[in-house]
Amino acid sequence: MTDLAALRKSYERAELSEEASHADPLKQFERWLGEAISACVPEPNAMTLATVDAGLRPSTRVVLIKGYDQAGITWFTNYDSRKGRELAANPWAALQFHWVELERVVRIEGRVDKVSAEESDAYFASRPLDSRIGAWASPQSQVIAGRGVLVANAARFGTKFLLHPPRPPHWGGYRLRPDTWEFWQGRKSRLHDRLRYRLAADQQWIRERLAP
Repeated sequence: MTDLAALRKSYERAELSEEASHADPLKQFERWLGEAISACVPEPNAMTLATVDAGLRPSTRVVLIKGYDQAGITWFTNYDSRKGRELAANPWAALQFHWVELERVVRIEGRVDKVSAEESDAYFASRPLDSRIGAWASPQSQVIAGRGVLVANAARFGTKFLLHPPRPPHWGGYRLRPDTWEFWQGRKSRLHDRLRYRLAADQQWIRERLAP
């Protein structure tokens, strides 16, 4: 059996200083995301989404970022899924990007709201046909008898909608509006760089260094 306690890695690729980082966390995120894409990191758009249900039980899953701007971070999913139900009960969530090859992590926290129906419609229409059919075919997070249920549902909805499936009423986008960002850069001897940006009462970002 592998000795997990003996697994170690020294992080020595880069550093993150206050002087080199952007004063706007969205600009810093844009810079790092662009570098992850340029470095051909596998699925640089993958992010872990953490939610908490009404009973304060947390859960996580990986989703894909589909947009970002000053309004927040956007992704799309089934509103009836576990994450959808949890966000309905508690609209606060956290996101995390982990770009292993660059020894970097970005953490984002804030309130989540649904995007407009028009924005959800526009994104849904841009998806490949099989993905649009899949949104109808999968009762996400529900117990099913087997994979055959999904195949049968996909065939049924494919026959029903042909090339023009509409957006399901239970499917659409969410936007997390950040009030906290953290940028983590691995460093040697576990003396990692951590810069946190928190939104002050005057809506200005305060940048501060955290101990690792």
